[in-house]
Amino acid sequence: MGSGVITLYRTMFGVAGLMVIALLLSMTIANAERRVALVLGNSQYQHAAALPNPVRDAKAMAERLQTLGFEVVSGFDLTKQQTQSTVAQFAKQVRGADIALFFYAGHGLQVSGKNYLLPIDAALEDETSLDFEAVAVDFVLRQMSRETSIRLVFLDACRDNPLAQVLTKTAGVKGASSGLAEIPIENGGAGTLVTFAASPNQLTYDGSGDHSPFTKALLQHIGETNISITEAVNRVTSDVFKATNGKQRPWINVSLTTEVVLHKVDLNAPLIVGEASTPQEEANSGTRNTGVSTGQNSDQLALDVLRQKIPKLATDEPIFFERPIKFGDPAIDGKSIAQLIKSEPLFSPVEGLDKSVWQGKHCDNCHQWNEARLCEQAKNFVTNDVSVLRLQHPLGTRFKVALARWAQSGCQ
Repeated sequence: MGSGVITLYRTMFGVAGLMVIALLLSMTIANAERRVALVLGNSQYQHAAALPNPVRDAKAMAERLQTLGFEVVSGFDLTKQQTQSTVAQFAKQVRGADIALFFYAGHGLQVSGKNYLLPIDAALEDETSLDFEAVAVDFVLRQMSRETSIRLVFLDACRDNPLAQVLTKTAGVKGASSGLAEIPIENGGAGTLVTFAASPNQLTYDGSGDHSPFTKALLQHIGETNISITEAVNRVTSDVFKATNGKQRPWINVSLTTEVVLHKVDLNAPLIVGEASTPQEEANSGTRNTGVSTGQNSDQLALDVLRQKIPKLATDEPIFFERPIKFGDPAIDGKSIAQLIKSEPLFSPVEGLDKSVWQGKHCDNCHQWNEARLCEQAKNFVTNDVSVLRLQHPLGTRFKVALARWAQSGCQ
């Protein structure tokens, strides 16, 4: 972006507005591809007991995907006719997308190796009912495969399903099961990733919290900064396995020919941040405080202004991982880095994330923080000091400043 354009934007929006524009530009550059998602969740079944979590799961996932730049087509508690209409809308919208994504939460079943999703009006009184009342997963996959490069599928649909039992007992359908069958991946584009909430033919747990164990883990890890989607689902698998005491293990079938990162952030690209002010105030402030001439390179001037905005800690003493720190922030003062990474976040870990997803949680659960990972993050702040201003941190900006000081002393 040229200096003239930056000056124009500063005039129009002030520094705070420029911060938002710069963030959007960085997201646009990093996420140049077009992304379209279909999100479905069914809870209020008419011929089976209601499920507590699927609609909450799907709504949270729709919001999460929107923050990652997806155009989201969504539907909740849909009948078969409504489901077909929603899938048809998605089919039109997804054509030519770089990334197509499908998330489903609710009842599903397999019959003889073929997977079906169940709308809320499905009764499944006989085998014919599958064609008229259920939605074949293959049908949805065909819609998302037209002229798309990358396909990502997440199925939280292996819950204990009484309709599968009805189909088996009353209609004599052989091979009907609540657990889904493995989906073969066809060649095309840059590949496909399919993630099941449980291993083939196994059941999932709906969970006792606001989300199922699978969706809860997926919300935490999908779109983590600079993490590939394959690494994200590996973390999901680990979380679910631990949360269910080894009773549920998500299953991944992947054939990607390129690395897919849903949230790319250039750690070396600073953003202009701070309170709104006029261009003249910024210019005067930069010249007065840095002692530079007006002929100095504008990029260096901007960096100098940014560095003045980095908050100071209330101590000049060395920072250690397990020693209490005087941050200058009452919310975290007197606590060590080791303590804070196990505490509750002060701010949302992802901009726009619903409070129900992160409030009352612990930071190390969301980020899988440990001393080694934090040290690598802290080194980035040392390499590019103004990067501590880039995005709001779950524990505040002063925590990032402390991390940088900790890294400068060798992460002791």
